[in-house]
Order: sequence, then structure tokens, then C-alpha cells
Amino acid sequence: MKILHSSSFSEQMPAPCEQTTKMSTGTDVKNSEPNISVDDNLSMTQEQPSKKGLCSLRHGLAFILQLCNFSISTQQMSLSIAITAMVNNTATSTQPNASTERPPIDSQDYWNETLKEFKAVVSTYDWNPEIQGIILSSHNYGSLLAPIPTGYVAGIFGAKYVVGAGLLISSVLTLFLPLAADAGVAPFIVLRVIQGIAQVMVSTGQYSIWVKWAPPMERSQLTTIAGSGSMLGIFIVLLAGGLICQDIGWPYIFYIFGGIGCACCLLWFPLISNEPSNHPFIHPSEKSYILSSLAQQDCLPDWSLPIKAMVKSLPLWAIVVSYFCQYWQFSTMMAYTPTYFSSVLQANVKDSGILSALPFIIGCVCVILGGLLADFLSSRKFLRLVTVRKLFTTIGVLSSAVVLLILPWVKSSFSATVVLLVLSSAFSSLCDSGALVNFLDIAPRYGGFLRGLMQTFAYISGAISPTATGFFISQDSEWGWRNVFIVATAVNISGLIFYLIFGQAEVQHWAKEQTGTYF
Repeated sequence: MKILHSSSFSEQMPAPCEQTTKMSTGTDVKNSEPNISVDDNLSMTQEQPSKKGLCSLRHGLAFILQLCNFSISTQQMSLSIAITAMVNNTATSTQPNASTERPPIDSQDYWNETLKEFKAVVSTYDWNPEIQGIILSSHNYGSLLAPIPTGYVAGIFGAKYVVGAGLLISSVLTLFLPLAADAGVAPFIVLRVIQGIAQVMVSTGQYSIWVKWAPPMERSQLTTIAGSGSMLGIFIVLLAGGLICQDIGWPYIFYIFGGIGCACCLLWFPLISNEPSNHPFIHPSEKSYILSSLAQQDCLPDWSLPIKAMVKSLPLWAIVVSYFCQYWQFSTMMAYTPTYFSSVLQANVKDSGILSALPFIIGCVCVILGGLLADFLSSRKFLRLVTVRKLFTTIGVLSSAVVLLILPWVKSSFSATVVLLVLSSAFSSLCDSGALVNFLDIAPRYGGFLRGLMQTFAYISGAISPTATGFFISQDSEWGWRNVFIVATAVNISGLIFYLIFGQAEVQHWAKEQTGTYF
């Protein structure tokens, strides 16, 4: 914690000469600006305030990553909304059409008739709730072992090509999902497994960028801006997915969002650099600010890993356990919110998508606001950093737990259900500024590897929770949802208790020097 405060340039600006001294020290350590004179350094320092806002390149990088996370989450969430249409009815055969009776002009009636004929031949499948649970979880199965090597490789070689390749592979595979579904359950699951591995490359690899781009006192806001793209993507796919499925057929939900992901790749590769010193468009003052703010941290990646020290580290295990427990609830709600509206509230595909979208757009806004508030409280020293992390995690977990426990008792009311789901998403998003970003505080040097480790446990949770949800629902259609929410709440609170006892925010000794057994 204290290391973060002492290395934060934004909190030490009493006079231009003092700033110049600190920046000169930072650049000397990094040896990245050998030809900068004292006058040039002073000029950069005087321009510094203009480089700390949302117009800075590092914030631009956060918004590009937001777009990448948007694309990945839409591809991941598309099946959750499409599956309500894919298993809605058995396939109907095409009826003969009197094509000679169609008007010679391209009228609205002709277009509506054409859409009806097209939707008549869209395939539907006889998948029971247990099979649906396995399918919805399948993208997590292949992802269990991928995050750790992905984070390790991204930390050593840089995240640019790891993230870019993952985004491209996932986007292309999304385009082929309708064909895989027609081929059978097994090919569809295989394709989803491979797609899940590619998505891990994006979600895990991107954190290696922040090790070299994010000043310590801006980590919460930069990571939450980037991470909010996931919530925004869920909102858009839920909002538009029902309309797409109902109006032009469920396959197009995969075609549209797969195409958007392919387009994002054209933006990613030319505009992203692994570190500030190599970016062609960065302003010299911003580069000096970032390098000097990170100069006192030993955050350079290394081939060796202190495995033994990591295994014995209770602060690290506190974050791991918290990840697992929080993603149990998140995976359940992300996968089954549309199904909840369609099965419990009897909403159609379009309405269930729109209603399910509302909690996630609120969550997207709260993620960003939570990150800004967390950085404000810690940078102004109103609260210790560890207090900020635990406070945000506690509010997020307990508040969302109360909401989920109330939810089954208001299932007859549309408005009450929507309000509670919105509140649950808003409260849960605060955890992104708490335990979910805490690994960058305790071991920035191994940020990529640790993010992979966290993702592994998150995907284990994501593989188990939807499958368990499908089991509960199939066993008891009336009270199955109540059991789902009770289990999710119990798991989440257990993780909170463990994190409150053992969580820390100081850089750990094994992240600063080589100790223990290495891999």
C-alpha cells in the first residue's frame, strides 16, 4: 500500500522544480529518455495536468480494450439469448408459397412475408434443461487450463498479439456456430470449447498491458473502464438479441456479433503497443509520467515464478477464493437471466432480452463509477488501499445477496423482478474495484500470470454454476430458482468472509525479490 502511495506521481505536485526532480529520477531508472534535458523535462512536467484526463493515450487504450471486451462478451452471451429461440419449438416445415401472387414491387408486405418464410426454415432443437446447462457451460470447459499459460506468455512477450489473436479466433468461430448447431450437440460443444479458449486469451492477456501502462493510483479506473465493456456487451446483446431472433432468426445473432469482433481486430493491431516507450503516438510528457510513476515498483516480468511462495500466500488465496465465489453468481445470472424471464415470468424472446438487458447497462455505469471512486478514496488518502478493496467487496457481495434472496418471492411481478435484478447488478459491480483488481496491488510483477490463475478459478466456477442451475431447475420447476439463488448467495458470502480475514493490498515479498521455489 505504501509503495503505491510513494510511487504515485499524481499525489506529489507541490512545485514544478520538485516534479522535475521526481520525473528525472523515474526516467533515469528506466533509461528510456536519455536525451531529455532539464528544460525539456520541466516543460513536460508543466504540461502534465493536461495528460491526466480521459484524453490521455492510456485512457484511449482503456476504451479500445473496452471495445474488445464488448465484442467478446457479446459473442459469449449470444447463446444465452439465442437458446430460448433455438429450443422454443420443433422445426416446422416450409409451406408451399404462391410466388406468382407477390406484388411486383419491393413493398413492406412482401418483406414481411419473406421474413416469415425464412423463419419457417430456421432450425430448432430438442434440448432439455440439463443439455442446455451443459451447452451454456461448455465454453468454460476448455478454458480451465488456458488462462495460466496465456497470462504467463502475455506477461513475458506482451499482450498485443495474444489478445489480438484471441479476438480474431473467437470472432471467426462465432460465425460458424449456426452450422455447428445443425451438425449436432457434440460439434456445437466442441466449437464452443475452442471459442472459450480464444476468449481466455483476450480476458487474461489484457491485464499484462496495465502492468506497464497503468500508474498505481489509476489502476481501478483504467481496469474498470476496460472491463465495463463486458457489461455493455451483455446489455447490447440482450437488448438487441431478442429482436434479432424474433425478426430475422437466431443465426443472425452470431453473424452480427461475430462480424463486429472481426472489425475490432482492424482497430486493435495498428493502435496498440505493449508498453508506452514503444508507442508511436504517445506524448513525451505522458510517457515520462507513466514511467516515473512505475519506476519504484519491481513490476518487470520474469521467466521465473515463485510458485512455492505463491502457494503459501494467504492474501493471494483470499483473492482466488473471492474470484471463484463471485463468478459463481455472475456466471449464473449471465447465462440464465433470459431463461428466468421466459420461463418464470412467461416473457417472449424479445421481451426477455430487453428486460434482461437493464441490469447490465446499470452495472456497466456502476463499474466505471466504482473505479473512479475507489481511486479517489485511495489517492486522497481518505482510506487505506486495503480498506477500499475490502469495503467495496463487502458492499457488493452483501447487498447483492440480500437482493437475490428476495427475488424468488416477487416472481409474479415484472417490475419488482427487474428492479431487484438491476440493484443486484449495480451492487455486484463494486467488486470490480475491490477483490477483483486486488491481484495487481499485491504482485504487479506477475500480473499477467496471476490474472490467468484468477481466470482459471473463475472458469471452474463458470463451468459448475450453470450446470448446477440446470440441475436444480429440472428437478423442481417451482422452487428450483429459489435453490439456485440460495446456493449462489451462500457461495458468495463464504468467499467474502475468507477475503476479509486474509486479504491485503501491499506488494508481497515474493513479488519483489526471488524467494522460494521457482518454475
